[in-house]
Amino acid sequence: MSERILATYWVETAYPLLQAVEVMAGEQSSGTFVKVPGETPELKERSGARVERIAELDEVSQPSLPGAGAPAGAKSWRRAEVEISWPIENMGPSLPNLLATVAGNLFELKQFSGLRLTDLRLPQVFRDAYPGPQFGVPGTRRLSGVERLPLVGTIVKPSVGFSPEQTAALVDQLAGAGIDFIKDDELQADGPHCPFDERVDAVMRVVNDYASRSGKKVMFAFNLTGEIDEMRRRHDRVLSAGGTCVMVSIHSVGLSGLTALRRDCALPIHAHRNGWGLFSRSPYIGVSYVAWQKLWRLAGADHMHVNGLRNKFCEADDSVLASARECLTPLFDGDGRGCEAMPVFSSGQWAGQAFDTYRRLGSADLIHAAGGGIMAHPAGPEAGIASIRQAWEAALAGQTLEQAAASHPELRQAVEKYGS
Repeated sequence: MSERILATYWVETAYPLLQAVEVMAGEQSSGTFVKVPGETPELKERSGARVERIAELDEVSQPSLPGAGAPAGAKSWRRAEVEISWPIENMGPSLPNLLATVAGNLFELKQFSGLRLTDLRLPQVFRDAYPGPQFGVPGTRRLSGVERLPLVGTIVKPSVGFSPEQTAALVDQLAGAGIDFIKDDELQADGPHCPFDERVDAVMRVVNDYASRSGKKVMFAFNLTGEIDEMRRRHDRVLSAGGTCVMVSIHSVGLSGLTALRRDCALPIHAHRNGWGLFSRSPYIGVSYVAWQKLWRLAGADHMHVNGLRNKFCEADDSVLASARECLTPLFDGDGRGCEAMPVFSSGQWAGQAFDTYRRLGSADLIHAAGGGIMAHPAGPEAGIASIRQAWEAALAGQTLEQAAASHPELRQAVEKYGS
C-alpha cells in the first residue's frame, strides 16, 4: 500500500462537517469546485486525499473569521478535529510541495470560518530525502563543552547599532563572565555600520583568544541570513575563522533556502523563528508550531526557538512546553536518526524559570538564553550567568527556588531583582 502523509486540523464551519472537510480534501488533491471530466473514479482513488477521521468538538453562534460562507438560515458553526491523508506519490518527498499541499489554498476556502493545521505525520521517505540536523543536541554539547546543564546564552544588544569592535568588546566581557552561547540579533545582518565579514573577524579574534587561554570556546551564532549564495559564502567565512555556529531567520529564507544551506554546512544551524506570530497568534487560523517545526528540523535546523515560560510575548506556557517537547521528540521510528533539535528558551528569561522549565519539560537539553536576566543582574553579567547555572543545578537536584536562593547569593539577588 502507498505511504501516506497525515495532517491534523482544527476546523470551524457552518456546513455539515463531512461535506466541508471533503471539499478541503478535494481542493488539495485531485478535485476542484466543479466536476471536471478528467477526475475519473480511478484517478480519484489513486490521487485523491482521504478524510480519515472527524471528531466533533463544540459549536459557537458566530463565525470566528470574516469572509466565510454559510447555508441559508445557519445558526451555529461547528468545530472539529479532522485528519486528512494524501498519497506520497502526489508530490514526492518534497518539503516545499508538501507545504503547498497541507497548508496551501485551504485557508481561503469559503466553507471554513476557522482552519488550523495542528500536526503532521510524514512517511519514512522524507527521512531519506532530507538530511535533518547535522549536530542537534549531542553535537552542540560537544562543540560548546557543556555536558549536563543547559547552555547559558544571551543575545547581542542593542540589536543593531554596534560596530564590529563594539560587538567584540561585548563578547569579550561575556566570555570572561563564563557565557556558553551568544547570538546575533536577527535584525543584525550585513549593514554598513557592522559588515558581516568584519564582525566575524573581530568576534572570532576574541573567542579564539579566550579559548586559547581558558580552554573554553564560546559558541557564537552569526546571523548569515541572505540569498543562498550569500549564506554559503558567509558560512565559509565563519568556518575558516574557527566559528562553531551560524544563525538563519528561517521564515525569511524559506524551506528551500534552509535545505540548500544545510547541504553545504559544516556548522550547527541556529534557526530563528522571527515572524512566527503571523502563523500562530490567532487560534482560528494558521499552523501550530508542533507541525511547523517538523518541516524545519527535516530541512536541517539544529536549534529551534520555542519562546520561554512567562515570556514577554503573548504565547502561553503550555504552548511553549509543547513546542519544546516536540523539538526533542524523534520524527521517525527505526534507525535512531530522529531529527531531534535543541530547543532554545528565550524572551524575558532569568534564573527563576529554570525550575518550572525542568519540572515540566523533564530535560536539560536546551539553550537558556537571557538578555536582561544576565546583563542587568545587580552584581553584573558574571553573577547573572552564575545565577542561571545555580538554578539549574538546584532544579536537577530537586530543590525549590527558595531553597537554592538561600545558599547562593547570585541567585538570591536575581530573585530580588526579577522575582516579582
